[in-house]
Amino acid sequence: MTPGLLQFGEGAVAEFDPREPVGLLACGGRFPVLFAEKARECGIPVVCVGAAGMADPRLREVCTEFRWLRRMALGSIARTFRRAGCRRWTMAGKFEKRVLFRPWRWLYLLPDWAAVRFWFLRQRGANNDDSLLLGLIGEFRRYGLECVSALDLCPELLVKEGVLTKRKPTAAEAKDIAFGWHLAREMGRLDVGQSVMVRDQAVLAVEAIEGTDQAILRAGELCRRGAFVVVKISKPEQDRRFDVPTVGTKTIETMRAAGATVLALEAGRTIILDEPATVALAERYGITITSLVAPAA
Repeated sequence: MTPGLLQFGEGAVAEFDPREPVGLLACGGRFPVLFAEKARECGIPVVCVGAAGMADPRLREVCTEFRWLRRMALGSIARTFRRAGCRRWTMAGKFEKRVLFRPWRWLYLLPDWAAVRFWFLRQRGANNDDSLLLGLIGEFRRYGLECVSALDLCPELLVKEGVLTKRKPTAAEAKDIAFGWHLAREMGRLDVGQSVMVRDQAVLAVEAIEGTDQAILRAGELCRRGAFVVVKISKPEQDRRFDVPTVGTKTIETMRAAGATVLALEAGRTIILDEPATVALAERYGITITSLVAPAA
């Protein structure tokens, strides 16, 4: 093994020096906690900045250093990482983008100069996820910080191909999966969302800024009969450093509440958190989870 490199999982190589801390910008969900736990197992110090109101408080226990981010202070995040000796950083978890569109958002967010410069002075075509997150990576690069993928440390979280539950999709559900797959791929290409809800080869809902769970619930309201399919896949040119599609027990609970019966994922390109618990919960509710390889374009 090359000095300074660690082997993580099957075939994954990441430039993580176990003597050098890595910065973690943590938002909502289990993924940041799982990353921090894996880093601790590997002896890698994690310096975490957690978005207040989003990040899991448990991060305090599993990270070497931790502080809450209570305002949009990009310069403060970067300086925290640099002072701790980080040269690399990663982001994990779901950022609730809706906060960017609330009334009086700037009084709520209290941006620092770095954030003002990032939002108003950077060159961008839109405020879609890719544009914002690539812009954030570029902003941190100004501080000498290089973004890496959290999946380089946790490749085992990517779902493998196959039917994960005992029940396979029916012939009708398989048609809905194929129908929804093409539409979800196109929505991803347009950077709109990653999920499509389908019943009888008709689109019930498409994920946008609200996120997968709210889109599933909306589909349930529109299709009182239930028994619809949820297709969640990555963008055609998915950047593994951010916004990788993710599911877990919360997704299954939401599907049950909405009446969805099948969750179709893209193998090797979708994160499944706490897989044994997620699959067991799906079995309990009679929900099918299937993971497929994207068909050739």
